Amino acid sequence: MSSGFQRMACALVGVAAFLVCSAERGAAAGAYQWNLPVGFPQPSVPDDNPMSNEKVALGRFIFYDTRLSGNETYACASCHKQELAFTDGYEHAIGSTGQLHPRSSMSLTNVAYNATFAWANPLLVTLEKQALVPMFGDNPVELGLGSMDQATLLERFSADARYQRLFAEAYPDDAAPFTLDNLVKALTSFVRTLISGNAPYDRYINGLDDNAISRSAYDGGRLFFSERLECFHCHGGYNFVDSETHDGKLTPEIQFHNNGLYNIDGHGAYPPDNTGIFFFTQTPQDMGSFKAPTLRNIELTAPYMHDGSIATLEGVLVDHYGRGGRLITDGPYAGDGSTNPFKSGFIRGFTLTDQEKEDVLNFLKSLTDTDFITNPHFSDPFAGTFCTGDCDLDGTVTVNELITAVDISLEGAPLAACVTGDPSGDGAVAINELIAAVEAALKGCGS
Repeated sequence: MSSGFQRMACALVGVAAFLVCSAERGAAAGAYQWNLPVGFPQPSVPDDNPMSNEKVALGRFIFYDTRLSGNETYACASCHKQELAFTDGYEHAIGSTGQLHPRSSMSLTNVAYNATFAWANPLLVTLEKQALVPMFGDNPVELGLGSMDQATLLERFSADARYQRLFAEAYPDDAAPFTLDNLVKALTSFVRTLISGNAPYDRYINGLDDNAISRSAYDGGRLFFSERLECFHCHGGYNFVDSETHDGKLTPEIQFHNNGLYNIDGHGAYPPDNTGIFFFTQTPQDMGSFKAPTLRNIELTAPYMHDGSIATLEGVLVDHYGRGGRLITDGPYAGDGSTNPFKSGFIRGFTLTDQEKEDVLNFLKSLTDTDFITNPHFSDPFAGTFCTGDCDLDGTVTVNELITAVDISLEGAPLAACVTGDPSGDGAVAINELIAAVEAALKGCGS
């Protein structure tokens, strides 16, 4: 290390120390600020789990940590991969023990606006309740914590120096912050930040870029929102769903639909492990009723439907909805979904020319938000690909970020303000880490 780098690091330490000591020590970080796309309302947040930068930073680590599974092989991110809009690309989700789920992993795109969670569970109305299902459920096993003592689980995290600081700063009023409730609240705080609204469609519709979508996609959008296709009834609004809630909304919209995917016995039956909300209500008309998922990033979330039984978007558009319900000619699930007596009235079928089919598919692809699937704030914090001291993850280290790193080292700011300032993961920003950040500031990240 050159003497010039060392002198600069020491000078920065001195300046930052003066700034920290001149201010009120231990002051709380600023309140969480939503960075919402144009036209998006503020998400609803439970009163007992207000958003904070500290909880979001902690939750991001938990989301990617395999210590959250019984055998320490799976994390939430194992079934929710950022590059696939937080799905996994499989027909059926696979749990930490290798057990197959009867359904596919749902995308986490914009789940902050969900009125209910999972494919067909009217009882799961908060992310906090939903998170417990993959954690502790045993039919099927997902993360596989059902037979594990909670104290043992929490010890995995409390023994880690980085988590000791993150938990303490996320829950400063708790003498013993390592609780399951706090872990879940941090995890769900991070998941609420996974908001997508900067697709080409958004840039076009909000007047930001008149050339963001092609003429074909434009024509496809006109078809999508037409009564001829009826798509928008179940996939409308800012999130392309018909079941949603947000801050200030008096009554959440909750809808489930039978879309004619199956008709096994000619009387509306669905496969026994996928009966929709009928499982809960036992009302015949609810057989096969599932939630309509968001179409945002739909290009990335194949295969489709609750059970991953349709491989391509073209198959969804033409062979299923175009037909007015899917036809299965053989096998245990043979039947004509178009004649399912419980099918939604919006599933009426339509005919498209080859050009119209291409147009609608191009419109659906215009809902792909590449910023969302590459946003470093949603990515794996354990990956080791981040520049030391690059607090805002923009690929550069500024003087303000260096001062923040020093502030953290002096415990004048929470670790959440710059987790990259602590690449060693020991919960502190040491002098060698400060010097590495100074090097990055002077030479550039990746040098």
